[in-house]
Amino acid sequence: MALHWFHPPVYIETDQPRLTYVCTNVEGAAVELMKWTKRGPKWKEAIEVCMALIEGERTPNDVRKAFEAAAEEEGILLRSSN
Repeated sequence: MALHWFHPPVYIETDQPRLTYVCTNVEGAAVELMKWTKRGPKWKEAIEVCMALIEGERTPNDVRKAFEAAAEEEGILLRSSN
């Protein structure tokens, strides 16, 4: 299965000190979402957008935006250093 890439990447904190995860594709976003313990409305929306992409109804950029919003809701979103 091919990865669905997006740009710009989304930077998030991990559960390991000083380790940042740089998410650049839909599949990576989905894996990360499944690790989170808090699952608020933005998390649910991000999962739904990931599923809609599989059905051909959304784009990788839609997933990036939803993942970024979910990470912000989770309190783990980091701003890129670029």
